[in-house]
Amino acid sequence: MLALTRKVGERIVIGDNIVVTVASIKGDNIRITIEAPKEIKIFRGEIYDAIAAENKQAVVPNIISELDRLKAWQIKK
Repeated sequence: MLALTRKVGERIVIGDNIVVTVASIKGDNIRITIEAPKEIKIFRGEIYDAIAAENKQAVVPNIISELDRLKAWQIKK
């Protein structure tokens, strides 16, 4: 992890094509801008966590049904 101190207008460059700029600071809030290619997905942390949890939950029932099918196939043999 890298921790940096930046002032308004200062940038952080990630790779060759992502630029994060501090746009404004008001009290405890910091507004940033992110310039990146459209094919790179950018999510707020809480949204990303919710998507990951939903994806993980969606996989579990499929795994169980696959196991049930395998068990049924093994019994028929």
